[in-house]
Amino acid sequence: MTRDFRARQIWTIARLELRRVFFSKRSFWVYGLALFPVAIFVAAAIGMTYERRSYEAVNRVSPALINSVNEGESVEAVLERLGTPVRDREFRRRHRGEDDESEELLVIRNLRYWDGSRFAELRFRNGILEAKFIRQLISLERQRQAYNGVFHYYYLKLAIFFGCLGIFMNLFRGEMLDKTLHFWLLAPARREVLLGGKYLAGLLASSVIFGAGAALMFAAMVWPVDPLEARAFLAGPAAAQWARYAGAAMLACLGYGSAFLAAGLLVRNPIVPAVVLLMWESINGFLPAVLQKISVLHYVQSVCPMPAPMDDGAPALVRLFLAPAPGTAWPLAVLGLCALTAAVLFVAARAVKRLEINYGGD
Repeated sequence: MTRDFRARQIWTIARLELRRVFFSKRSFWVYGLALFPVAIFVAAAIGMTYERRSYEAVNRVSPALINSVNEGESVEAVLERLGTPVRDREFRRRHRGEDDESEELLVIRNLRYWDGSRFAELRFRNGILEAKFIRQLISLERQRQAYNGVFHYYYLKLAIFFGCLGIFMNLFRGEMLDKTLHFWLLAPARREVLLGGKYLAGLLASSVIFGAGAALMFAAMVWPVDPLEARAFLAGPAAAQWARYAGAAMLACLGYGSAFLAAGLLVRNPIVPAVVLLMWESINGFLPAVLQKISVLHYVQSVCPMPAPMDDGAPALVRLFLAPAPGTAWPLAVLGLCALTAAVLFVAARAVKRLEINYGGD
């Protein structure tokens, strides 16, 4: 039996399995995992677009006028110079004096002005400007940081992890539960070939689902940005960044898929290996450098164009668990993950040779 013939058998099995993987009831919830952040980005884009249009309908002030406002000015002077604010809110509260006996009435008034791309928050205390904050309503850099955070903390650590659990664990275990696996074992193909075909089907399906989700999320990230800024970004680093994110998603499917496929052959309860692997990936940053290499997340995060964001004000314990381990150069990360996947698939191939069907036991 030639290698070419085995490759054709693997592809035939993969084609037959793809339809079941894509349309199986056990896989539908995976689409929700992949598309959930897309819905969040689209909803945020719609909200920001509506907010911008509502500001335009009220008043638009030139940036020079907003920049001319200084602390210490009275609210009357600001209103006379800038006109009607897009938002005007006033709060009144009692404030105890320094002697703890007298009380004074504090009037806090917040005015918001819009200049077409930025809004300025002016906070007045008893009619005098106390503070001024200016920021863009929609910033490409903030959108990129938001995408990067969602990709690292949701897509890699949760969505792809549990999505691959649902897809790859069911390639063998699901057929055992459906009592259909014996049909595959009776087919004129070696069990390693069957393993390769099923793994290829799961890899293609998961890569398409999560790759498409990441692409839609990327498009939703750019959608509300200023058209000129968006075109400059798309003509510049966007393609390279998207390729790195897409590559990281597919590599995560490659690594997690092999682990869960092997787990489906070795254990009956998928919860146990899922919990063990999740804990192992979570403590990767605490492990010695040698053990860090036995982790899918270590290699995948090294492929991403930006490191996982971390808030400086986050508690120390949270920073310890969320901070990634020192990265590896992305070409070495790709090779390392491929080697790790090959080792896991080798173990799975040994396990599938010893597989015995006992539907009564399952």
